[in-house]
Amino acid sequence: MKTKRTKIFSGTPWEPMAGYARAVQAGDSVYISGTTGTDPSGKVLNPGDAGGQTTQAIRNIENALKRLGLGLDHVVRTRVYLTQMDKWEEVAKVHGQFFGEIHPACSLVGVTRLVDPEMIVEIEAEAVL
Repeated sequence: MKTKRTKIFSGTPWEPMAGYARAVQAGDSVYISGTTGTDPSGKVLNPGDAGGQTTQAIRNIENALKRLGLGLDHVVRTRVYLTQMDKWEEVAKVHGQFFGEIHPACSLVGVTRLVDPEMIVEIEAEAVL
């Protein structure tokens, strides 16, 4: 029997082009695609500001979860991709502001570049009902 999937789209131009959803709920699990600090049109918000981009990315994740009737407290894992590792503490502090009481498993990985050179941070998340 095929597992029912609920898909959430944010409206960014990359979703239809690359064929993915912002979030997919399958059973009791929710998988949130790499999410950046952008608005629904794909415009990068807070250029050059790693903390601001982290805040926006987490808010975008939270919006996808809300559309499924969930919140950040359902998140059990995050993966943070960062192009400027010298800003890791700034990113970590913002992550801690949102997840400090939730304590998901987390990885912070340095990468060379994201899709848009103005993007500094991309975050994936997994949640459980």
